[in-house]
Amino acid sequence: MAFVSAIIVAAGGSTRMGTAGSKQFLPLLGKPAIAYTLRAFQDCALIDEIVVVCRAQDMELVQEIAQTEAIDKLTSVTEGGAFRAESVQNGIIAADTKAGYYAIHDGARPLVTPVEIESVVECAFETGAATLGTPVTDTIKFADENDIITATPDRGTLRAVQTPQVFERELYAFAVTDADDLENVTDDCSLIEQMGGEVQIVDGTRENIKLTTPIDVMIAECILRERQKNDENRAWL
Repeated sequence: MAFVSAIIVAAGGSTRMGTAGSKQFLPLLGKPAIAYTLRAFQDCALIDEIVVVCRAQDMELVQEIAQTEAIDKLTSVTEGGAFRAESVQNGIIAADTKAGYYAIHDGARPLVTPVEIESVVECAFETGAATLGTPVTDTIKFADENDIITATPDRGTLRAVQTPQVFERELYAFAVTDADDLENVTDDCSLIEQMGGEVQIVDGTRENIKLTTPIDVMIAECILRERQKNDENRAWL
């Protein structure tokens, strides 16, 4: 079985969240959001190690959370870069050299499940590149600089891409080398797209939200309460 390194990217700011600290540490039912993220990867059998990329001032806190949550797959906490792709590269540098695949995940997606992680990793074993994603349910419009609608794309061809995004080591390295503008890369799938490669979408769930605005925290806590209730119900079966 190939060695898989999870690169948890948690180095971004929280401008849209409106908080001074990093959104990865916002409390969800009294526990830091990133604790749920770490637990999901800890509990996925296909993940061999976890590397967290964060701001320098958050590194000690990540270590403390990992220790509290008994996250023994955490092998490194490293400092983020000036932009996302650089942060990912810092994580890869800190990862074990025997890694054959990288599972790159947003630290601010705390509701991903071990089952979802496993499904996208297994797909990447077969295809070389895979990501979680869901069909778009809203009608999407193209608009010009004056916010005038110019066209309506076919909703059936649109997907909301999530993380983790999993890539075979050499494929990802080549894509990074081939990229023209790493600074403006917003997700890692686009690197594979730019080099003409294919990324397979694996069905995810709409629960795998990203904490971006205050309402996302409310939604996340509702989902977590429902999961806890279901777990309690299953315990009585």
